[in-house]
Amino acid sequence: MRKFALITGASGGIGQEISIKLAEEGYSLYLHYNQNKRSINSLLDRLQAFDGEYIPIQADLSVQGGYKKIIPNIFSLDAIIHNSGSAQYGLLTELPEAETEALMNLHVTSPLLLTKELLPKLISKGSGNVIVISSIWGQTGAACEVAYSAAKGAQIAFAKALSKEVALSGVRVNAVAPGAVETAMLNDFTEEELDAVKSDIPMGRLALPADIANSVSFLLSERASYITGQVLAVNGGWYT
Repeated sequence: MRKFALITGASGGIGQEISIKLAEEGYSLYLHYNQNKRSINSLLDRLQAFDGEYIPIQADLSVQGGYKKIIPNIFSLDAIIHNSGSAQYGLLTELPEAETEALMNLHVTSPLLLTKELLPKLISKGSGNVIVISSIWGQTGAACEVAYSAAKGAQIAFAKALSKEVALSGVRVNAVAPGAVETAMLNDFTEEELDAVKSDIPMGRLALPADIANSVSFLLSERASYITGQVLAVNGGWYT
């Protein structure tokens, strides 16, 4: 029987790679996006090579209640991958309040409430997965990214707590914590700044979106059937 996965932020670099990877493995997909319809259309074109159902869903998860637009579009469900995200840089004392509230909605409130509404679909099957794409900064924190680090840390706490709540229901909950990944999120960095980051990473390179997608694939698989409540750090040894 075909499995269905919801991927939020499917239009981004990591989201697209996760989508392709899961389509290769036979999943049908609910592809959430907000503004980047061109990217979703491009992804849908790439997915034509696979034999599945691929359903785009538009919703703004940074606004209060925005997650509710997703719920009526979800029918059969086996996995939720919370991948939507955006960065926010600057000193804590200078962060705009509205932007910070939007960031917390996007990373924390919307994923929590969306999971609350969709979790019964997994529990009723007695199986399923919830995976949160967190960040290295949710593990160790970053200066000038205090709000982002706080949000990503909250995602990790969410995954750990929920995993205990639903373990006997057959649902596994885990987090993936990438380091620096070659996506548009790094577009504002200069070449010199990126070289400096690479020099701090023991493996000497940035992660590729495929590295993150492979980690998600593993956690969804039977190879990870006894893994729940864990944070899989995919950072090239940058933080251990």
